Amino acid sequence: MNTNSIQVGALESEAIFIIREVAAQFEKPVLLFSGGKDSITLVRLAQKAFYPAKIPFPLMHIDTGHNFPETIEFRDRLVKELGVELIVREVQTNIDAGKVKEETGKYASRNALQTETLLDAIEEFGFDACIGGARRDEEKARAKERIFSVRDDFGQWDEKNQRPELFDMLNGRIDLGQNVRVFPISNWTELDVWTYIQQEKIEIPSIYFAHKRATFIRDGLIWSANDEVVYREDEELVEERMVRFRTVGDMSCTAAVLSEAVDIDTIVQEIRVSTISERGARIDDKRSEAAMEKRKQQGYF
Repeated sequence: MNTNSIQVGALESEAIFIIREVAAQFEKPVLLFSGGKDSITLVRLAQKAFYPAKIPFPLMHIDTGHNFPETIEFRDRLVKELGVELIVREVQTNIDAGKVKEETGKYASRNALQTETLLDAIEEFGFDACIGGARRDEEKARAKERIFSVRDDFGQWDEKNQRPELFDMLNGRIDLGQNVRVFPISNWTELDVWTYIQQEKIEIPSIYFAHKRATFIRDGLIWSANDEVVYREDEELVEERMVRFRTVGDMSCTAAVLSEAVDIDTIVQEIRVSTISERGARIDDKRSEAAMEKRKQQGYF
């Protein structure tokens, strides 16, 4: 067994412990599911945590309406196979109600609009713990959060007022109105996730594998040419390229990378030698130096 496998085995044990602690300490948890590799990994970990019983809490997807079709197809097929409850709440509902205003223009995205829909859903169902796949290596604001990250009764996060986290003593005590965001794979890296997917032979959406796709170039990044969702100017020419996606967000803010990786083994090798960060192709993270931190302070996951 190689060093990477031993490390991933230890990380798996830690994540399963955290997930079981959530079930033990909270009355109404939910697993936030996007259809991306991290939340798919969480589902496998939750399966192992409670096997042979089913996962004892629902999955919830905050649907922006601008997801990659491959991701939605995978989401629906997975929950059907697992026989778990899926809750979907749509950003479009809040747009139609006038609660949030849709962005327009070259860099328009619905990513930030998810916050209002997420907070509404937490209140609607009374969830006291939301399990998600954020990792500390992804982005510096995520590196600041505890595994049990307390949010106030407005869903906001105060990065300067966090509980100490001592060894494996996870404190789930919360006041009325508060809830906790839980990050079982917080200590994992992108390579750890892919190594785990490789070892466990976990199925993932086809969008993660290299495929020919109609794309165009903007700001040195490769965008999917979906004119219904992705803004494109006339001079931005569409060409077919062999690409894959390292992270799966909205089509409007997630760029592709040139790749020939058509299987998991090749992806793992590609990640090992990559000099570009995983979220380097997420334009929503580039809006300001503290873009993610500001969204988290407002209630974003």
